[in-house]
This record gives sequence, structure tokens and C-alpha cells, in this order.
Amino acid sequence: MTDRPSASDRAAAADPEARDVALTVAGSDSGGGAGVQADLKTMAALGVFGTSAVTSVTAQNTCGVDAVDDVSTDVVAAQIRAVTDDFAVGAAKTGMLSSADIIETVASALDGAAFPLVVDPVMVAQSGDRLLAADAEASLRDDLLPLAALATPNLPEAAALAEMTVDDEDDMRAAAARIAGDDGETGPAAVLVTGGHLGDGDAVDVLYADGDTRVFRNRRFDTDATHGSGCTLSSAIAAGLARGDDLSAAVARAEAFVARAVRYGLDVGDGPGPVHHLAAARNDAAGTDAVRAVDEVVRALEAAGVDALVPEVGLNVAVATPYAVGTDDVAAVDGRIHRTVDGVAAAGPARLGASSHVARLLLAVREYDPAVTAAANVRLDDDVAAAVTERFDAVEVDRTAEPDASPTERRDGGTMSWTVDRAMTGRDDAPDAVFDRGAVGKEPMCRVFAETPAALRDRLVDLGGRL
Repeated sequence: MTDRPSASDRAAAADPEARDVALTVAGSDSGGGAGVQADLKTMAALGVFGTSAVTSVTAQNTCGVDAVDDVSTDVVAAQIRAVTDDFAVGAAKTGMLSSADIIETVASALDGAAFPLVVDPVMVAQSGDRLLAADAEASLRDDLLPLAALATPNLPEAAALAEMTVDDEDDMRAAAARIAGDDGETGPAAVLVTGGHLGDGDAVDVLYADGDTRVFRNRRFDTDATHGSGCTLSSAIAAGLARGDDLSAAVARAEAFVARAVRYGLDVGDGPGPVHHLAAARNDAAGTDAVRAVDEVVRALEAAGVDALVPEVGLNVAVATPYAVGTDDVAAVDGRIHRTVDGVAAAGPARLGASSHVARLLLAVREYDPAVTAAANVRLDDDVAAAVTERFDAVEVDRTAEPDASPTERRDGGTMSWTVDRAMTGRDDAPDAVFDRGAVGKEPMCRVFAETPAALRDRLVDLGGRL
């Protein structure tokens, strides 16, 4: 489903200098990965002008926090007042509020505001250690949370706020409803319990709003570079609200934004790095280049007349954007390339999201070797197998041993993931080609990979010229 342009998108198209405004009220992270720094990066990446009120200054890096100094409540209040007096703030978020006095000051400054507030209740460290004193927790519950359009507690924070254990998805649902006040207590209008700390499998977040529950499931990536993910999520939601999205749409877009930022987390510093706040923006900018690259490869194949490479199902060329996470981030030929009386020709134009099979194959390879950006499927017979074995670094896979795919495997690439897993056994880099002799109901096939679209073009033209 294609998202309709928001009112702010349309306004920005008419006036490129116009910007929606969001406010972050949080602590400063000298390491740049969390706190105010993460919030402002996120807002900017989502096209929103970020403003800030700093509540605490921390001396920290990827290895830990060395010092914390709270800003005086007068200055905190003055910062909020300076922003709201001058800017048309569309939404605000809070992060680290380290004392009862600061929480009460922020609540007083934002009480009655015309814009929605997202509260990231920074209460409990990932280690489980409490970050707030008892009186500060009481102020958070009584003074700030009732002002919130949305609260975004992680699992330890949800457990503390709901006063219950939160060990699974059912607990998350119950905790979200309890924090929202369904037991008669006053709470935020909606609650998003984030499940990044919950065991293995998918990362599950639970949104409770207006009596309904919505579950967001994102793939859990094998990475330590997750610093600032909670700050990034709450600020992305605030940015969406500032742009005019309703709450459900703002959360959904923020979930996708953070999933990509985590998938391509940054390796900076000696400790666990931060998420990549610009991954989505850079990926969007690269979409046109990926489509253009597919067009250039297709033109070369049509000119070379590579009839012998086209399988019965058709040949496709796929090029991934640099921060791809799904098939919509892979450009390919709509309808594939087929043999015709005049040679080979593309059935349709190149576009993002045009391929399922080859795109999923390429994405599966990139899990092992991110340097690979392009792939194609070609016909397999004994001559093709001999040619790719002679010319390329090729691996043969026996698909008769392939098990039935589970629902999760089908969602994440299914048979393509299995094929790539077998081909990558004992390897660090992806092979140039992977081929199989087929199986019941499966056409024999060869897949060709390359680090660049130009290299893929050259391999396909070379292979076609030898058949």
C-alpha cells in the first residue's frame, strides 16, 4: 500500500522552505548516539525542524557514562518557553528527565500545550538498574504521563509502570492497557510497549490506543549497534505527529524507520555503536539510481542478444539500494525479460518493488555479503553450468534436499534464504554464481551476483556470448 502524501508534504512541495517543527526535551549525549543528538538527527532525517530543551548534560561515549550534570529547572523552563513562544511546534517528546523537580518543571511547562506529547519514560537501564529515584517515578506517573498522547516504555519500564512482570507478548498487551489507565487510573492516551529486550525471534512492539491493540513485528538483527534506538523511535513518532500523521500512522512509519536504522547501525567507537539515523534518507535518495542501473543492464542485454540465458520463467535483473531491507528497496524489471521473435526484450519498465523472487535472493545474499548489490537469474543446462564453473566462482546447490519453508522462512525469503545458506557454507564472500539442477516443480536455475550493476552486466554479456 502506498502512503498518501501528508498535508505537510503537499505544503512543502508548494514552499520548499516550509518545515514542520518538533521539540525534544531530553538529556544531551556527548557520544552523539542517543538523547537530544539522536532526536534532532531523527527529526531532520524525517523532514521536520527539530528544536530542543536540554535537561541534563552527560559525558558519555559508546563505552559508558562518565558524568551527569542536571540543568537548572529555571533554564529548562526557559528553553521550553523560548521554543514554544517563537515556533509553531507540532509535537514534542521527552526523554531523560533525571529528577522529580525536572519532571514537574517540564510537566508544568507543557501542560495545556496545543500539540501532542510523546513521553519516553527513561526509568530503567537496559541492565535493569533503576535510573530514577522513587519521588521522580511518582512525578512521572502523576504529573507527566497524564499529559501524553503516547508513552513508549521498554519492557523493564513497562513492568515498573504497570507494577507487573512483563515476560511475553500477552504481558505486553496487559501492561500497555494498565499503563493507559484501563484499571481506572489516569494515564497516557496511548501506550507503545517496545519489546526489543524480549528474548529471541522477532522484535515485537505493542500499541494500545482507544481500547484497541496493534502489534508491530520487526526482524531482530544480529547487531550490537542499537544505542539510541529508544530515543530514535520516540522522536520519529513525534516527527510524524508534527507532520500531521495520526498516531497509528506515525508509529508505523517510525517502526519502519528504526528497523532500517538498526539494520545498518554504525560501527563507531570501541563499544556498541549507535543506530544509523540517516539510513532511510540515504536509501530513498538512492532509489532512482537503482532503477536507472537496471535500465542500463537491460539495454546491454537487449543489444547483446543473450537469448540463451533466458529461462522459461523469464530473466530478471535486480539492483538493491544501499540500505535495503525489503523487496520494495530492490529495483527490477516489471514482468521480467523474455525471448521474442526480435531477440530478448523487457516486458515492462524497471521500478522498485517489481521483483519478488530475484529480489529476495539478492537480499538473502546481502545478509552475508553486503558488498553485493546486483543479481540476475538465468537459464541452466549443462552448457551454462560448464560455462559459469569455468568463468566464475560458482557454487552448486542440491535443491532436492530443500525442506518445506516455515511461515517465518517464507516471510523472510523462504527457499531463497535456504539456497543462499547452503551456497555460503564455509564462505565469507558471496560466490559469483549459484546454480541448481532443479527439483520437483522447480526449474533448474543459475543466479549471477556482482558487487556493482556494471559488473553484473559484464558477467551476463560474457556468459551469453559463450553459449
